[in-house]
Amino acid sequence: MINEDIAAEVLDLSQRVGALKYGEFILSSGMKSNYYFDGRLISLHPEGSVLLGKLFFEQIKEQKVDAVGGPAVASIPIATAIALTSQLEGQPVKAFFVRPAAKGHGTGQQIEGDLKPGDRIMIVDDVCTSGNSLFLAIEAAESIGCEVIKVAVLLDRKQGGSEEVRRKGYDFQSVLEPDQNGVVKATTQK
Repeated sequence: MINEDIAAEVLDLSQRVGALKYGEFILSSGMKSNYYFDGRLISLHPEGSVLLGKLFFEQIKEQKVDAVGGPAVASIPIATAIALTSQLEGQPVKAFFVRPAAKGHGTGQQIEGDLKPGDRIMIVDDVCTSGNSLFLAIEAAESIGCEVIKVAVLLDRKQGGSEEVRRKGYDFQSVLEPDQNGVVKATTQK
């Protein structure tokens, strides 16, 4: 379960630093929204990094997770915060990220980081809309033999992606989500 107190702190920080804005916005998907959320303003903020590291590390500390990561670019500061927190807590967890496609030079890797077949992993991202970027990371990690234990995001836009992640059998959690009126709230666990 997501720590509701820390989730409320993340929401408060989102409002204080302008990561959460209300109005009329066109998303990269072309869909309209009455709010815009810039997760990088949280994950790259000193306080936000500490909050996310604690919050997501709590999700995995009892599950013997070997690594955390997700789609480049948004997952990188989140995974780094979790890895740092895990080291400080004496339970080191590696970080990684997945490129949209394998590099065309060097070793040609799509996954950056020390993932190994059999690693138990948590996929993270800042926002889930359709779930496409999450599935890119999940499929890349599973293709090398990793086991996805959990999928977690900062904001679930509630536009089908999280439902598809759950439908495919993955444990999904979010820190923030909109209510039926499009007002973003800290997630309360069911």
